[in-house]
Amino acid sequence: MDNYLELLSPAKNFEQGREAINHGADAVYIGAPSFGARVAAGNSIEDIEKLCRYAHIYDSRVFVTVNTLLFDNEIEEASAMLHRLYNAGADAAIIQDLGLLECDLPPIELHASTQTHNATPERVHFMEQVGFKRVILARETSLSQMREIRNHTSCELEAFVQGALCVSYSGQCYMSQYLNGRSGNRGCCSQPCRSTYDLLDEHGNILRKSEHLLSLKDFSAARHLAEMADAGICSFKIEGRLKDMGYVKNVTAYYRRLLDDIMSADGRWHPASSGRCEFFFMPDLEKTFNRGFTDYFLSARKQMATMSTQKSIGKRLGQVTRIERNTITLKSREPLTAGDGLCFFDAQGLLQGFYVNQVNGTSFQPNRMPEGLEVGVSLWRNHDQAFEKQLLGHTCSRKITVKAELEDAPEGLKLTLTDSDGCTASALSVITKEKAQNPLRAMDQITKQLSKMGDTAFEVGEMMIFGMQCTDNKEFPYFIPMSVINELRRAAVNALEESRLIWHQSRRGHCPSLEERQLNNAPYFETELDYKANVLNAKMDQFYRRHGANIIEYGLESTHNYSEKALMTTKYCIRYELGECLKNPQSGSFQGVNELYLRNNKNYFKLGFDCKNCCMRVFSATKIGG
Repeated sequence: MDNYLELLSPAKNFEQGREAINHGADAVYIGAPSFGARVAAGNSIEDIEKLCRYAHIYDSRVFVTVNTLLFDNEIEEASAMLHRLYNAGADAAIIQDLGLLECDLPPIELHASTQTHNATPERVHFMEQVGFKRVILARETSLSQMREIRNHTSCELEAFVQGALCVSYSGQCYMSQYLNGRSGNRGCCSQPCRSTYDLLDEHGNILRKSEHLLSLKDFSAARHLAEMADAGICSFKIEGRLKDMGYVKNVTAYYRRLLDDIMSADGRWHPASSGRCEFFFMPDLEKTFNRGFTDYFLSARKQMATMSTQKSIGKRLGQVTRIERNTITLKSREPLTAGDGLCFFDAQGLLQGFYVNQVNGTSFQPNRMPEGLEVGVSLWRNHDQAFEKQLLGHTCSRKITVKAELEDAPEGLKLTLTDSDGCTASALSVITKEKAQNPLRAMDQITKQLSKMGDTAFEVGEMMIFGMQCTDNKEFPYFIPMSVINELRRAAVNALEESRLIWHQSRRGHCPSLEERQLNNAPYFETELDYKANVLNAKMDQFYRRHGANIIEYGLESTHNYSEKALMTTKYCIRYELGECLKNPQSGSFQGVNELYLRNNKNYFKLGFDCKNCCMRVFSATKIGG
């Protein structure tokens, strides 16, 4: 396997995809016109084609998400859309519904979505066998599990490194579908995990009241990238196709720097795309939307929920040292700016927020004096006015180094550009060869104008000017009008861009043909599949049966049969989070409690605990004890 490290960033639309590439993304993932797991983040074929052209000049890739479950009347439409996306230049399709493997797909590279529940070596090995070039691992995968999967597979492995966390295993959450018919597997999750719940025992006693018991902090693997690379991860994915431009710029730049440092220190790895980034701001993960950070299960199980709030808390600044009638003094790590949004947790543990109106040294006047704020309380900044303003401007430059060679030609002048990947292109300008009256000035002008690459993807690293034969047969600089030099440079740059696009196209990955896939009968590692296999159409049923598994029940989006079904399957555990782990029966205040329930409005949910596998499940219940 090629030892590259790929930074994969989200693209809500063309503009964000372009900025992700500018800030160092080796690849971006963007929603297709339909059938994407973020229904609010679809894009036209035309915009995707435009993004592909922009990305491919840098040899960056564009992956398109077609990762919802499909009904029978949708699967052929999705297959036809994949053909249009491939023709538009998309490098890969991220899919969830395996029924698509029974369709006549274009030769587009296939990536198995994390929603296909890629949590074991057996699952990942099977996905590789049936034609997936890449498998996106479950977010819950630990470093040791990554190494185990790597030892049993040879396909590319992608893992998340940043962003919001689903509390359930992706693809194994049906809570939104149960509550309001909005299926996360169909791209329209209503995020019930971010709601507040009461925690009750089997007698109806309230153990915790109105807390975000299922809401997790945001994920950050920033400290583990080298370990993940050693474990076999080649693609490092940033979550956030619904986040804003500032988030995309900041987080992409942050991880670009980290990966570059790893590759500089370890010669085993090399970048997955071309160009060098220069940033005009200091990236900081805490300065864009975050609920606090956890590295989840990468190294060890630990507390990971944010029960007090599901909102962004931003970056901790310091403690309040003085409170006067309309002024607050803060011992802060960073200066404040008028317009900043600040927040704190009050004595009841609730998040309170306010804005900064005026700053005077270490003191400031808020837009209102917040209730519950006391000396010694920590303040957090969840809106950094100066930083956000900076992100609205020109924040980076990404350039591919080229060597420029200007030489005499029978018809006039020839400019050849050769980039750091070996792509080359030339342009010819027909001129009348007149000796320059001021040779030094002429050479300086030629060099200066040819070096002006402006807002193109290129920068001149080396320039060579070969002898120019004038009418007296002596080498001498020509007099070349500035307009001619500029047009020659533009023509050569355009030709090099086309050369790079052709070069990228020649290296696109491919998936097996339909005939090859239909002849592939690699056995599935289970023989009977229930609703958790998420089968909603006949082709997916056909796929599993061809690989030796019987479908005993279709998915809940089809059957709506929620009785005794786990609406959530999660490695996160409320008992562990509250210090009440059943593996340590001496701990906590839940002694004598046999059953736990969640209540949200009129809805009740029974909790089940699989301590052998450290797993929690959430079931629907009509009442306590029901």
